Amino acid sequence: MSDNQSVGLSVDQSVRQSGEQSTELLGFDNVLFPVGDLAEAVSFYERAGFPVAHRIDEIGLAILKVGKETPGILLRVEDGVEHRPSAWSTPRVWIEVADARAAGRALEAAGVKALAPPFSVATGWTVEVSDPWGNVVGFTDYRKRPELARS
Repeated sequence: MSDNQSVGLSVDQSVRQSGEQSTELLGFDNVLFPVGDLAEAVSFYERAGFPVAHRIDEIGLAILKVGKETPGILLRVEDGVEHRPSAWSTPRVWIEVADARAAGRALEAAGVKALAPPFSVATGWTVEVSDPWGNVVGFTDYRKRPELARS
């Protein structure tokens, strides 16, 4: 047993008390997606339900809102980013929604094709979409574990 454990301090508490910088994870800032065309990307993500918080065309940047949180999806135009299909090994970001199956129907009605039908996960359901550059966003719910959902 370490000295910190013996007095009931976590590593982060002991680091803060000693004045050293902490590596405590506080939450997400933004999730960055490289895109090839800002107007096309913004159109896709607006159809998928993401409102634009800020857009600066001259530098090829848009920040999309995700719920009530300040961090969001950051779209940035990058040279050489071409349209491509997503691969299973592509990193994903999942966004919590109240009902993923309903989100899937709304996405389809807005012209945003799901990668597959909604699928069951341990906490509920998930549906994933891919933007034209292969960035994957999942919409997931907690219908099986509502006690874990945001309120």
